Amino acid sequence: MADGYAPRILKVDLTTKEIEVLDTKDYKEWGGGEGMGAKLFWDFCEDKTVSAFDPGNVIALGAGAFAGTPIPSSGRTAVTGIGPAAYPQEWFTSSNFGGRFAGMLKLAGWQAVAVVGKADTPVWIDIRDDKVEIRDAGESGDKLWGLDAHAAQKAIYEIHGADGSWRSGGETRDAGRTTQHPAVVTTGLAGENMTRIASLVHDGGSGAGQGGFGGVFGSKNLKAISVIGTGSIEVADPAEVLATRLWAADTYGYQPDNLKTFPISATGMVFSGLPSSMTAFGQPSRPEGCMNCHKSCHGVRTANGVGNGSHCYDTQIYQGPEAGATGRVTGETQGRLADLLQGYSINTIQLDTAGFWLNQLLKKDLVGTGKPVDTDIFEKHTFGTYEWAAELLARMAEKREIGELLAEGVARAAAALGRYDEDVKSGDLPLQEWGYPHHYDGRTEAEWGLGSLLSSRDINAHDFNWICMWTVTLHTLYGLPMPIEAEDMANVIGGKLAPYNDPMMIDYSDEGMYSESMAKLVSWHTAYYMYYKNSLGLCDWAYADFVNPNTEDKAGLTGLAEPRYVKGVIGRDESFAEGIAQGTRIWNLNRAIYILQGRHRDQEVYGDYMYEVPSLPVQGYMLLSSPQVLPVFEDGQWSYKMVAGRMCDRQKTEDWKTLYYEFEGWDPATGWPKRETLEKMDMKFVADELDRAGKLGA
Repeated sequence: MADGYAPRILKVDLTTKEIEVLDTKDYKEWGGGEGMGAKLFWDFCEDKTVSAFDPGNVIALGAGAFAGTPIPSSGRTAVTGIGPAAYPQEWFTSSNFGGRFAGMLKLAGWQAVAVVGKADTPVWIDIRDDKVEIRDAGESGDKLWGLDAHAAQKAIYEIHGADGSWRSGGETRDAGRTTQHPAVVTTGLAGENMTRIASLVHDGGSGAGQGGFGGVFGSKNLKAISVIGTGSIEVADPAEVLATRLWAADTYGYQPDNLKTFPISATGMVFSGLPSSMTAFGQPSRPEGCMNCHKSCHGVRTANGVGNGSHCYDTQIYQGPEAGATGRVTGETQGRLADLLQGYSINTIQLDTAGFWLNQLLKKDLVGTGKPVDTDIFEKHTFGTYEWAAELLARMAEKREIGELLAEGVARAAAALGRYDEDVKSGDLPLQEWGYPHHYDGRTEAEWGLGSLLSSRDINAHDFNWICMWTVTLHTLYGLPMPIEAEDMANVIGGKLAPYNDPMMIDYSDEGMYSESMAKLVSWHTAYYMYYKNSLGLCDWAYADFVNPNTEDKAGLTGLAEPRYVKGVIGRDESFAEGIAQGTRIWNLNRAIYILQGRHRDQEVYGDYMYEVPSLPVQGYMLLSSPQVLPVFEDGQWSYKMVAGRMCDRQKTEDWKTLYYEFEGWDPATGWPKRETLEKMDMKFVADELDRAGKLGA
């Protein structure tokens, strides 16, 4: 029976130049995307303790099970492998990106691509339906090495002869025909130079930013993977898939002729939101969307071409410093920087954090020629201008002057200068967990911080962030009535959190953030994004849809839509609670890999400032100006409360970890899963491997 999956998985060994075809059916139980990537890593990474830049590292790019089908907002590609960005230890991790790559990969007949080994000279992988070729990317071949990420994609388009007209994939009558450009994922100079801050870039603005996977491409002498597909994707029940898409969009999505929205909210960022023009940089623009998406909020096409396709933080980076230097924030500066970031393939938040940290040290007279932080960048350019940021980006990508340190990531740069402990403790270098820059604040938005602490990176999962944090905070700041009262929000969201269905799970009070309900929330949240988003491929900017302005009771589609998607595409009757269980299984496989790499509960601690510096509602660094108003349950009733000024309590955090480990069926002394927990999930093979390594939970 058709089930939405492409039939094959591609495994490429760059050392031996061997191309191997795996059967997707052997990996379907892991959903797709991240789940499949974790199992491919488990199967083919012989030594899971190697460094990210070791040829033995296995990097996989996997399409979600829903990719390429009409399921709304389902075009994500997951990237998995050991990432070089984390500090002090590199972890197996994941990132993902939208656009066309996942759908095109499946149209070519491939569910995932796994790459091992290292090529002797620069190469790229050219996939044209079932034909796969490892091509020369160097001067003696296609001359891609040395090009920025945008130029590399355009060069591959030319190699394909892609000009928008019909072309054939072969010489026979029945060879596939297409008008499409190939979908290309590549890296720029920062990746080629094996920096730890390098991204993977696809199209204009799509990219896997976290983890440092651009540097992994560079370590393998891999410039790009290109795919063009002319086939089709067969789903279990096409009529149900189409009916479900129309039901979801008509009932819960925006309607141009009957728009309903909350007065002030992140309305362009949730399922019900508008196509976003937030990235227009002050220019006339039109929305742009990923394959299969009903929202078109990914980015925009601007009239002057600056910042095309860029989205989210790419469009807002450097606003505080620019306003300080010039007195205003200009779209031109933001757009030009977005283009540079994409071209060099540098992770956006690393640039912003580096600027914030260096400026804090500059105020202490520690930065300058011949000073402890030896650089002339503040002498040559004014901090806050485009020229300052452009020069810093160039130095980071080229690994020269201060950029040689920063190319290792701000955590390792601080350690090399002997400033890590002091600057993280003070908050001058806000690294919340695993050396990753501060994103949303675990001192206030507890599930975000705790979920990141237990994982291998900043989780970047906005499910509760949009409605519980941004919507509530913005309505408070602007003095507008809430679109939904706190108790109603708790009941609506709680009713969607199967199998627990506990409204107390969104209690962000001083006591609630250390409660068993918060353990349930972190467990549910991790399972949801591991399965429905990172493996099946739903977009983080559309799901979960808890509270929606288009319904009378304000209840969104989450909990109702996901099982229908699975039924229509895969053909499996699966309740929402069973889907969460699937996510918990993927989470335990990831956890087992961390443990084989050396993970122990003692390592799962925040940066010191989280315990010693109060959160503030406004600071100069954008990401420390996190949402501060959240739902709380205090004195027997629900309300929205400003929680600025909180810190994490060390002992209560440790006690909460014990509670969480016990909740998941892990050994509280170590944080390692127990055999009975794994075997209940049909993961005896994982328990056996942990046992052989002496790392099975007692």
